[in-house]
Amino acid sequence: MTAETSEARYSPDETALLIVDPYNDFLSEGGKLWPRAKEVAEGVGLLDHMRTVLATARAQGSRVFVVPHHRTIPGDYVTWDHLSPTQRRVAAQQTFAEGSWGAEWHPDFQPREDEIVVRQHWASSGFANTDLDFLLKQHHIRKIVLIGMRANTCVDTTARYGQELGYHVTLVRDAIASFSWAEMTATFDLNAPLYAHAVLTTEEFVGRADGGAGAGPLDTGGGGHER
Repeated sequence: MTAETSEARYSPDETALLIVDPYNDFLSEGGKLWPRAKEVAEGVGLLDHMRTVLATARAQGSRVFVVPHHRTIPGDYVTWDHLSPTQRRVAAQQTFAEGSWGAEWHPDFQPREDEIVVRQHWASSGFANTDLDFLLKQHHIRKIVLIGMRANTCVDTTARYGQELGYHVTLVRDAIASFSWAEMTATFDLNAPLYAHAVLTTEEFVGRADGGAGAGPLDTGGGGHER
């Protein structure tokens, strides 16, 4: 935890929950990346904690944003000069392939009609080359709370970028997972203490959300606005 953990509060008029890459390929049995994520995800209780954080945000009236990776098509990257190693793997495996079940939202994290799906990111930052910063500002958001996948790539990079842009940044450590315990250690014990304003468990976040507003029943009614 960071020094500010005990003081962080999350009023709904200034707080947004960012759900990073809630695709079936990451989160569902049968997803292309689930075998690599399963040990850590089950070890931290990822899905249950993500459900609780989302229910808490909805119950208190905080904005919810889905921050998705680019949905892959076969022709992606063929003319690019500088693919990252991850982009090469994504292209080869067709991870999050457009039109596939793997590129659909996990059923428990379907955005509601009034929740916002931002433009897809091409690499790890949910801010770079997307409209996330613009949309957060348009909704008067000052604090962002991150959950989802993957700890040491898209979550870490989006959180760092958010701090650089002036947002108060919170990571919910047991509502985030990765492919190994070493990646979790690198994210939460080495990296996050240098930039995050708070690193909380789900229980701690629920206790601080708008004076302790609890998590109501999870309603996953769909139909979010794609950007």
